[in-house]
Amino acid sequence: MNNMFDLAGKVAVVTGGSRGIGKMIAEEFVRRGVRTYITARKAEPCIQTAKELSEHGECIALPQDLSTPAGIDTFVSEIAEREQHIDILINNAGAAWAAPFDEFPEEGWDKVMNINLKSVFFLTQKMTPLLRAGACAERPAKVINITSVDGIKNPDLETYSYVASKAGLIHLTRRMAKRLVADHIHVNSIAPGAFASDINVFARDNPEAVSNRIPTKRVGQPDDIAGAAVYMCSRAGDYLLGITLPVDGGVALAT
Repeated sequence: MNNMFDLAGKVAVVTGGSRGIGKMIAEEFVRRGVRTYITARKAEPCIQTAKELSEHGECIALPQDLSTPAGIDTFVSEIAEREQHIDILINNAGAAWAAPFDEFPEEGWDKVMNINLKSVFFLTQKMTPLLRAGACAERPAKVINITSVDGIKNPDLETYSYVASKAGLIHLTRRMAKRLVADHIHVNSIAPGAFASDINVFARDNPEAVSNRIPTKRVGQPDDIAGAAVYMCSRAGDYLLGITLPVDGGVALAT
């Protein structure tokens, strides 16, 4: 084995890949020779990100709204028209909603649950034939669900549907791992902590204040999350199954 972290020649799909954590992972994949498909609900940012990342390798934008069954079916059909198999699926697309308990709306519950939990299950279900097609015991396909440290610990923010969806996704990861390992598909999750992104504007705009609450005294950097994804998706991570890896500077387990 020359390089147990080698990903060259693989095919990956990254949802929510136009920005934030999805973009961080997609960029590292592209740099490592992975043909990487990114999708996002907003077409223009998705296309622009693919153009930017294509300076380093091969990145293809397929904008789509994955919060609906029709959107999932259309997206999977577009991938199937281009590829006979995929090696990696990163379920990163997500949403959050914060409101006081007495005022928390049904809309904020349904939107977050549909995107963060329901769509992950059904997209993975629909993508499984493509994942199976190139997988074998020596080269398992990988599904990585991007969960959250807030699905492990109990946060202060009143993000009820978000924490429920992420905790649910952690357990769904375990259940899918148990079922799909027979198809040589390994399902795991990464639980990010504070990374500067549009979904975590406080970490983006107030990194010093956030850093004081983190044992490592800093917010996450792109290499932190990208490195975890490379590890889990390469030969180095082939013996991982059903785990959730916190990438959070110690917030969940060291405080």
